[in-house]
Amino acid sequence: MSSKSNIIIVMTDQQRADLRKGCGYELDTMPFLDKWAEGGADFAQAYTPNPTCMPARVSMFTGRYSQCHHVRTNHNAADAIYTRDLLDVLKENGYATALCGKNHSHHEPEDFDFYETCGHLGYEGEMNTSPEEIEFADFLKNTLHMETHQPSPGGVEVQHPYRNVSSALKFIDDVKGKQPFFAWVSFAEPHNPYQVPEPYFDMFPPESLPVNRAGTEALEGKGERFLWLRSVWEKVLGTDIESRIQRARSNYHGMLRLIDDQFKRLIEGLRERGIEEDTIVIFLSDHGDFVGEYGLIRKGPDLPDILCHVPFIWKGPGITAQGRIKKGFVSLVDILPTLCDIIGAEMPFGCQGKSIRPLLEGGNVPEKEFDCAYAESGFGGLYWNEKDSLDLITEGASKEMKTFDCLNTWTQCGQVRALWKGDYHIQLDMMGNGFLYCLTEDQGELHNLWDEEEFIHVKEEMLRELASAMMRAEDPLPVPHFRYRTKVHPDGYWYQDYESADPGVRKMEPIGKRLG
Repeated sequence: MSSKSNIIIVMTDQQRADLRKGCGYELDTMPFLDKWAEGGADFAQAYTPNPTCMPARVSMFTGRYSQCHHVRTNHNAADAIYTRDLLDVLKENGYATALCGKNHSHHEPEDFDFYETCGHLGYEGEMNTSPEEIEFADFLKNTLHMETHQPSPGGVEVQHPYRNVSSALKFIDDVKGKQPFFAWVSFAEPHNPYQVPEPYFDMFPPESLPVNRAGTEALEGKGERFLWLRSVWEKVLGTDIESRIQRARSNYHGMLRLIDDQFKRLIEGLRERGIEEDTIVIFLSDHGDFVGEYGLIRKGPDLPDILCHVPFIWKGPGITAQGRIKKGFVSLVDILPTLCDIIGAEMPFGCQGKSIRPLLEGGNVPEKEFDCAYAESGFGGLYWNEKDSLDLITEGASKEMKTFDCLNTWTQCGQVRALWKGDYHIQLDMMGNGFLYCLTEDQGELHNLWDEEEFIHVKEEMLRELASAMMRAEDPLPVPHFRYRTKVHPDGYWYQDYESADPGVRKMEPIGKRLG
């Protein structure tokens, strides 16, 4: 048996951080996860570096922010820039690797030693062989990513989370303890299409759901892109938009419970094989979902807390049972440097995250290192609007106004940056438009404090912190060609006293996909 810990990353797609009873939510959506998290480190202040699927996933693997790794949209996988990533490091250290589920990263499935993949619409990598699987795949394809109003066919065993867990256990059995393993168990849920089978359909009926913190009356204060997004959903969903959003919310809650049951099955599978104590398990999501807030579903514009705040739970050997950790901002970019620290590997040059190992161990936490979280979005250029000669159907964001891709030219253009520190969240775009919220008093981010006189000093401090974070997030690649040395803390820290040896002039880091 290898002396190195096994590693499993369980990633959900588009899971809001706050819809669990363990986070104070009134409905018990994920009882097993909540109980399991009590024995680990459940971070209350965890954030994605970009609330978009592919940019966030590339950031997780590379430890780099999206403006640096260049995968700033869901369509730029080929442009990934880094030296070495998590998969490279783990392979170099003797790990067998597996992808079980949705990919949507810069990697090809073949980059993993084992892979069984899936997507959202039934025929996106799945091996559909039984009549039940084919029926379910056809059902998914016909949803066109919209919410469903009847239980999904085929029961639980055709659902992707069930099949993803089966794939992971198959991979683990194939390894048979001959070497440490890494499994990326990547659920495509609770992302749209919002669908779920019995017994989860109507487990949380639409009429029983808690009232959203923010309704459509809040849109005016959220900016033009929020108003535009709601106007499109009104066209697509039609006059019964409110009942359709409630159905989507109900299905979303049911999907959380289905995921919870399959996560339980995975952990019990580790336990039955006698390897739970030898395995670090990380449960997280790539980004959040509106789930009805502001009269919206899915995702889209800017960097609101509801889309950037993610679940982030670690449990396993060397991790102190702390339960809910309410101090310390952490990010998906911190996964690579932390795992490097744990397994004794050098952090790849160009990695921008930092090791959260001190937080996991509950020991002495380096001063100031975890005081804030930073996120960014946008592929550049000016904002598009209704005056321009571009429409949703021509762009490809909609088919006959019966479907809608909320990630499109209008919601992803421009540049937006955000920072969380203490009780506050600040957002600024390239035109100087700003938002400032106090999250302890205003979880729904309804009251913009940007222009309020009594918060001018808070705004000044947050702007200074945001500017500093943006500079720390500047890319050290490519390295200087001659003479200059780049000083980097081995754990990615900035504020600790660190006396560096002379690293010499670093070899010029090539710019390109997986080059180094």
